[in-house]
Amino acid sequence: MPKDIKKDHLIESFLDSLYIEKGLSQNTVQSYKNDISSFAAWVEKYPDIPLAKTTKSNINQYIAHLFKSGLKSSSVNRKISTIKSFFIFLLKKKHILLSPVEDIDMVRQEKYLPVSMSEKEVELLLKSPSLDSFIGRRDRAMIEMLYATGMRISELINLKITDVDCNRLIAKVMGKGSKERLIPYGEIAADHLNIYLQDRKDINSNEIFLSNRGKKITRGAFWNRIKLYLRKENLKESISPHTLRHAFATHLLNRGADLRSVQILLGHSDLSTTQIYTHIAKKRLGEILKKHHPRG
Repeated sequence: MPKDIKKDHLIESFLDSLYIEKGLSQNTVQSYKNDISSFAAWVEKYPDIPLAKTTKSNINQYIAHLFKSGLKSSSVNRKISTIKSFFIFLLKKKHILLSPVEDIDMVRQEKYLPVSMSEKEVELLLKSPSLDSFIGRRDRAMIEMLYATGMRISELINLKITDVDCNRLIAKVMGKGSKERLIPYGEIAADHLNIYLQDRKDINSNEIFLSNRGKKITRGAFWNRIKLYLRKENLKESISPHTLRHAFATHLLNRGADLRSVQILLGHSDLSTTQIYTHIAKKRLGEILKKHHPRG
């Protein structure tokens, strides 16, 4: 069998196992696909080495290549994790007899804080969409819901009419690993969501947030709308839809919420993932102290 056909078959089988056997979301499987395809493309530079015959030395060379390309250690670790999962799959399915990844270690990650926003910046972004148009009212509802719930952007755009209880102000979302959770949201977000839902009450679609063509809005389309509002309000370009998730967590902690509650709202399986927001909150408190204390 030609090498490239076998390579493609192995990758597709691996991705199918992630989706069918492990129940990972399509977005997560796509990330795995991007990582393993990049690795396979790099291996093709060595025509005498089929993908399934990759050695530990080859993988270490690839890791070095990733760092030379300027990738952060967190991104390199994600790619290493994908490669490990791929070869463990090949070993389990008996496509290989020995795994080259047993002694491959994750690299030490530098600590970094996710970009967040001040409450004033969030307020500017929230009020930026014009309420004089259908698209503006949709955008306002989407931004309000992101900030009110801390949803991931993929969770927001996949919301269905049946996922939202407008009486109890609760949204049901499907998170990573097909884990379902219920998130309450506030009255301001509810008001803007209800205004938008009135706009589209005659549209026959179970998807909530629609494009001007009546189809489910895409991540890219919504991101372009966010960028438009960032420019309009002269806000920093590093802000993204995901930044509102960071702001949601940070502002809750700044105002006294406990870490465990924030973890549940964000849908983090591990509390250590949520703990990074305590560093942002502490940093913010330090800035307030310096600015307002007479001896700051």
